[in-house]
Amino acid sequence: MQTVSRYFEDHRVGEDRRTTGRTITEADIVLHAGQTGDWFPHHVDAEWCATQPFGQRIAHGTLILSVAVGMTAGDINPVAFSYGYDRIRFVRPVHIGDTISVHAEIAELRPHAKRSDVGYVDEKVTVTNQRGEVVLALVHVYLVERHTPAAES
Repeated sequence: MQTVSRYFEDHRVGEDRRTTGRTITEADIVLHAGQTGDWFPHHVDAEWCATQPFGQRIAHGTLILSVAVGMTAGDINPVAFSYGYDRIRFVRPVHIGDTISVHAEIAELRPHAKRSDVGYVDEKVTVTNQRGEVVLALVHVYLVERHTPAAES
């Protein structure tokens, strides 16, 4: 990783990046259950899951969200900060052994309503499994410093 200052004005709608794959393991699920306290049988009880329509354990949606966001973390940008996540949708289940990959695309650049020194960068994030099926979709919102405050542009 390197440090790269990328200001609001440096971003362009349509810019995108793609990750390589990451296989979700039983260890991922057990660690996440331990960290969050979410021991629901959907995630950790193979015998119970075998009796359910999905037939096998499913990864926590929050696990897939966390892994996907981590997969898109690249260079350190000291002038941009994660502001949050909007419109998070767990579209399909992810099972042990599924391999996910992430496509992130700048969807919108928005001014801040009260501050001229920052703006919002909305990045549409789509997570797919090894079959190309969407399993998670969200918008990652960044608060990014402006190189030149908007009032001075």
